[in-house]
Amino acid sequence: MARFTDQVAIITGSASGIGKEIATRMAAEGAAVVIADLNMAAAQATAKEIGATGARTLAIAMDVTNEEQVEAGVAKTMATFGRIDVLVSNAGIQIVKPLHEFPFADWKKLLAIHLDGAFLTTRACLKPMYAAKRGSVIYIGSVHSKEASKLKAPYVTAKHGLLGLCRVLAKEGAEYNVRANVVCPGFVRTPLVEKQIPEQAKTLGISEEDVVKKVMLGETVDGEFTTTADVAEAVMFFAGHPTNALTGQSMVVSHGWFME
Repeated sequence: MARFTDQVAIITGSASGIGKEIATRMAAEGAAVVIADLNMAAAQATAKEIGATGARTLAIAMDVTNEEQVEAGVAKTMATFGRIDVLVSNAGIQIVKPLHEFPFADWKKLLAIHLDGAFLTTRACLKPMYAAKRGSVIYIGSVHSKEASKLKAPYVTAKHGLLGLCRVLAKEGAEYNVRANVVCPGFVRTPLVEKQIPEQAKTLGISEEDVVKKVMLGETVDGEFTTTADVAEAVMFFAGHPTNALTGQSMVVSHGWFME
């Protein structure tokens, strides 16, 4: 039997990139997947693509910073599938600027998407998870949950914050058999990262090639980007683990960039 047969997973920010890979892999392992994304047209396209394989899918328009949209999306998932077994909190953005020049509005926007979004989706999903006495919540953190880089003050702050949220949920959720984990990828060559390359080159006064080789991949053991498949495999590992042995833990997926 596939690992997630009859289970239901909500993945935020899953119309593309890492989230889409996670949804695709979970669907291949038997899960019904909810593609929750700010871009409804893209969510519908992804749901249709995954659904063509025979998997059950649902597309939901969700701004994870909007309490009403989050609650409505979870309610629609319950009305459609009757259960929620896995939440993958993946939605995120990146804004790079020096700390002394960072606009407060950008700081608040980034923290809202990464932290408020994680909180709101978690809180909404815990109600059915607690009632069913089962569940797995996985936050997509970053090597920047453990480490810091220049130009990324709110991102580093937010990704560190996910570790704290995860650990609290691990303790509170234990009596309901709900687990919490954080997957911490290195640089994955998604549109989010592609956008950073010229931005960092300009800010740091170096070539785009040097941004990739020295800034992004300089600390890896093999000069390789982490792949969406690498991240999805780690998510599947945590989501499919049968006991509470790993709850509250994080896993770094970074080709050796950060080791612990």
